[in-house]
Amino acid sequence: MTATQTDFASKIDPLLLEVADVVNTTLDLDTTLRRVAELVRKVIDYEIFAILLLNEKTQELRFRFQVGYTKEVAERLRIRVGEGVTGIAAQRREAILVADVSTDPRYISAVPNVHSELAVPLIVKNRLIGVIDIESPQLNHFTEEHKRLLTLIASRMAVGIENARLYTRTTRQARTLVLLNEIARELTSILNVDELLKRIAELLSRLIDYQMFSILLVDPAGDKLQHRFSQRFLENIQLKHDIPMGRGVVGAAAELKQAVLVPDVTKDPRYIKLNPETRSELAVPLIYKDKVIGVLDLEHTRRGFFTEDHRRTVTTLAAQVAIAIENARLYEEIARQEKRLERDLAMARTLQVRLLPPAVPKLAHLDIAAKFVPARAIGGDLYDFVGYSLSRTAIVIGDVSGKGAPAAIYAALVSGILRSHAPIEPGPAEMLSAVNFSLGERRIEGQFVSLIYAVWDDRSRTLQVSNSGLPRPIYFHDGKLEIIEATGLPLGLFDEAEYDEFSFKAKPGDLFLFFSDGILDASNQAGDLFGRERVGEIVAAHPSASVDDVVKLIFEAVNEHAAGGEAFDDQTVVAIRVKAGAGKRK
Repeated sequence: MTATQTDFASKIDPLLLEVADVVNTTLDLDTTLRRVAELVRKVIDYEIFAILLLNEKTQELRFRFQVGYTKEVAERLRIRVGEGVTGIAAQRREAILVADVSTDPRYISAVPNVHSELAVPLIVKNRLIGVIDIESPQLNHFTEEHKRLLTLIASRMAVGIENARLYTRTTRQARTLVLLNEIARELTSILNVDELLKRIAELLSRLIDYQMFSILLVDPAGDKLQHRFSQRFLENIQLKHDIPMGRGVVGAAAELKQAVLVPDVTKDPRYIKLNPETRSELAVPLIYKDKVIGVLDLEHTRRGFFTEDHRRTVTTLAAQVAIAIENARLYEEIARQEKRLERDLAMARTLQVRLLPPAVPKLAHLDIAAKFVPARAIGGDLYDFVGYSLSRTAIVIGDVSGKGAPAAIYAALVSGILRSHAPIEPGPAEMLSAVNFSLGERRIEGQFVSLIYAVWDDRSRTLQVSNSGLPRPIYFHDGKLEIIEATGLPLGLFDEAEYDEFSFKAKPGDLFLFFSDGILDASNQAGDLFGRERVGEIVAAHPSASVDDVVKLIFEAVNEHAAGGEAFDDQTVVAIRVKAGAGKRK
């Protein structure tokens, strides 16, 4: 063994011990990268050092840790795989040693007066994750021994860097999800549009360090986007510039109904130059019930500032923001209408009807029918259908305490809360608990809601049901009536309420019937209630009737029983029946 080999071997054992210490003692990415730099300096004297990590989608290497580079270079420089000494090391997956960079056409000059360079790839399980790159102002500064040492360090440290990166990403995602949940809960409680838009900007800044931000809402005609709120470098400003649908980056996001991320606006012909400082932009549409109602627009002075993580985060938040804006706009509209008394109650009734589903879902194995009749011009009953993934549909029927405008406003609040929780696809009991918690955070004296939440799986023909105070549903199967013994406390009254969940495997012809108190409590002039028994008799007497006919027969019977008298309570019925042949597989 030569003296050089002996000297190299003597460095290996303590070096490996230090590498193992770094890998095993921290999962913080910044700490890991800093300790890698310190470890390299112990065996290789350098003045310029960088760890660049690979963006697999763009196949670009980006600075994640550096010593000796200017801040501007570190933030903006992107090196494609195969370009420069660093990019070649990544492409070949082998260390590249350049004794004199002036003689190597591959060299990319990022720091003045550099003469030698050594680049070593970081590889984990045969997958490239980045490159360690060191440079020197001296010719022939790096040796073959340096190359072997840095290769050894890189081979061991790549695992630690990747673990730290995954941990950092997972931790960041977890924090983001928690924050998104907090934001969604807060936004649904703000019922003033201007206050809501201002709060959206404040809360979004906790997620993304943007420099310019606007909320644009679609005008009533639906042909242009109007600036409703704008902020530049933390200062609120007024922008009068309306943008036609389809024009600019925000117009494209609205027209495409999807987020548009522009790393460099100077290279995108769609960009409308409103802010000379802008270099990157992210525009995300606000979609409510499949209709674009506006756009969230974020801008930054740095090219490539916004990432795919930013896109996903803002897209998730936009769904909650759209619900909150629509909820606030509806609340303000109803509040104005209340002041105009009887003439404007007709308008409020129209708005409430628009909140109800425009049509029942069309499912392969289930027929659905629903009807709602308010006791006054507007009421507090509600029903809804929410599409889940994997052939599942949530069915909602609710009854808010009281009647008229106050009940309708509270029903709109409940509907907004339901929709804000729906994207995570909770089970029935979980949804009731979540709504109860949200209502408890913004409790209104004397207001509560009774709710049935059911989830139908059209593929397996199963139904899960939970109840929080509505009349127990009816299950008609095999020629007999069964009362689903689902009960529970109304939502918004008690913080610690818990709810049971019932599951049913349905067969073709099986009928489930849900209804509000207004059906059972309808009374005649003698004070006799319509009652559950009459509802059961109608169902049993028409075992093969369509769900539309079942709902129609129940309302006709209730009206006949009340003999044209004024309804005391809102009346709602939802009926579902498994289609004949639903159990057959093609």
